[in-house]
Amino acid sequence: MKTIGLLGGMSWESTLSYYKAINEGIKEKLGGLNSAKLCLYSVNFDEIEKLQHQGKWNETADILSQAALSVEKGGADFILICTNTMHKVAPQIENNISIPILHIADATAEKLLENNISKVGLLGTTFTMEQGFYKGRLTEKFGIDVIVPAEDDRQKVHDIIYQELCRGEIRDSSRSIYIEIINKLREQGAEAVILGCTEIALLVKQQHTDVPLFDTTAIHAEAAVRLAIDDH
Repeated sequence: MKTIGLLGGMSWESTLSYYKAINEGIKEKLGGLNSAKLCLYSVNFDEIEKLQHQGKWNETADILSQAALSVEKGGADFILICTNTMHKVAPQIENNISIPILHIADATAEKLLENNISKVGLLGTTFTMEQGFYKGRLTEKFGIDVIVPAEDDRQKVHDIIYQELCRGEIRDSSRSIYIEIINKLREQGAEAVILGCTEIALLVKQQHTDVPLFDTTAIHAEAAVRLAIDDH
């Protein structure tokens, strides 16, 4: 079994979901007392969040590159960045390590294509919804058409992530806002919606809507399990 490296803490609430999902996946695949071999570096999200909103992405890349090096030295065979947004600096991190990064957008795209989804809505931070590092990768590498909410709805999605979900606050009123936005994306032709922030699945689950949801945390964790045990 390969050792999975996790860059977590962005936020720790969603990293907890990763840890649980990966270990449950290993147990399901291998049975018995099997659990995942993991090396986790959890950063202080307050530092990362401030730099994100100041546009100091190179500084976030430096922090995560050092974390990735620590995980590599700890014995990891590959790395997961346990957040969608920070894949913006995945190329810089890759330049500083010698083990591969399992990219969350690639894992998500493969799952979408397995389900014959060619046009998808994307929810996430404004960075993820507005910049090309994520949706551009889905379109250019996999041919998936990506649509995002209108500007005011993007801001609502973003604010709920940072002001509530990353602080462990789950509010029914915010879920209603998300469901309304998901329905708007369906009206625009989305065949499904990507929960493109690892905290969103803490708030919105498939039981809350009949629009197919693709939970990036679960998809990323599942891909990590497959990669970790592909030598069995």
